[in-house]
Amino acid sequence: MATLVLGGARSGKTTYALTRAEALAAETGGRRIMIATAEAFDDEMRARISRHQAERSSAWSTREAPHDLIAAIDALAPDQVAVVDCLTLWLSNLMAGGKDIDQETDQLCAAVAACPAPLFLVSNEVGWGVVPDNALARAFRDHAGRLHQRLAAQADEAVLIVAGLPLALKPAPR
Repeated sequence: MATLVLGGARSGKTTYALTRAEALAAETGGRRIMIATAEAFDDEMRARISRHQAERSSAWSTREAPHDLIAAIDALAPDQVAVVDCLTLWLSNLMAGGKDIDQETDQLCAAVAACPAPLFLVSNEVGWGVVPDNALARAFRDHAGRLHQRLAAQADEAVLIVAGLPLALKPAPR
């Protein structure tokens, strides 16, 4: 089961994903896994990471995967419930590393499809703003949009979070 959770900055998307994952883990007895894609290059990012860590209970194990998200997803077991936070940071890391984004997207989609654990994929919706004034930012926006389309098409659920409120874009069959 994969759920794509999209939203703007500080929209409540991580809180939503964590809450859903916590409920599922409590229901199934699943072990909680946070797959984090951020890297702490400065004090501000270190503070953001600390805030996110404080939001989680001690029941959560963290796996750092700023570059090799696919391996982290491949390592998940059926008795786990995982939150990936977040895909746009992972995409940014790949772009900074000169990776082939289309190939990485293909591999990520394959890993998500094969994942035996319930998976909540958190990502920033970046396509609603002003067209960026530089090629790198436009490429990032375009890659993010295509990544979101691919994952939404294969996910069981897709949810947009606005002002802390979820809007079901693609509900799971019940």
